Amino acid sequence: MGGGARPFPYVSYLRVYEPLDAFSDSQQLAILEQRGRERELTEAIEHEQSLRRILRTVSDPFPHHEPDLVRVTHFPSLNGTTAPYYCPNQLAVRTTLAAESLDQSLRGPLIDVLVPDVAREAHQARLDPDTFADSVAKLHTRSATWGVPFAWFALIHEDDLTEVVEDDGRVSTVRITARIGDCIDRGRRSVAQLAIGAPEMDLLDELTEIVEWLEVFRRDAVVEVDYGPVADRVFPDDSPMDVRLGIESLAEADMMGAAASYRRLASRWIPIRQLARAS
Repeated sequence: MGGGARPFPYVSYLRVYEPLDAFSDSQQLAILEQRGRERELTEAIEHEQSLRRILRTVSDPFPHHEPDLVRVTHFPSLNGTTAPYYCPNQLAVRTTLAAESLDQSLRGPLIDVLVPDVAREAHQARLDPDTFADSVAKLHTRSATWGVPFAWFALIHEDDLTEVVEDDGRVSTVRITARIGDCIDRGRRSVAQLAIGAPEMDLLDELTEIVEWLEVFRRDAVVEVDYGPVADRVFPDDSPMDVRLGIESLAEADMMGAAASYRRLASRWIPIRQLARAS
């Protein structure tokens, strides 16, 4: 996209990428067909597909027989060479889960307008029950609207591999990538510190659940925090450090330090989240 208005809402992603041999034979074939495609082209294809779904004359948010996209990232392997890692989009599964979540949060006729029963039934008929169950058990992508969840920042460090993508003078996104083992270790450390210093915080439950999710994947995978277009409003961003310092302060009963970290985070992210309620 050029320098015009950004699409709303802002969406950020937490993705797990694995080596080719972590996937089934059929998944590997799909990956090999797409592995030479540039990342920005993949993003453009996904954006175009989402616009087509939004602009349908009949309300139907589900994908229709679209080939699943695969993202490719390159990261230094343990032997020092740069290796490709792959993240399947699993869009059909993620839209199913999103519809179920929406069904639990909305009541009345609005849910039927947004996700009509006929669209749900047609989508279910298109799903392969076997691959659907496998994908739910090993979902490679999580998303969040109107900001990056603080729990995600606990997984990454300011020294991790960072890619800043710019377009016509704007920051299109920032992607921070780290080895999954490091992310799990950081998450576990934060969970232990929060259990001591702030066991009542929702952040403790969120981090515990994320660590359990990461443990499903192979230890040679990598994790990516993709800010999405919200990066243009916050980057350069000290949130990973502020979250880490805040959690450490709570574990040490340093309420002043924890409050200072939270003020820095709040000044950065509350204005973003307020956009969700803007007219």
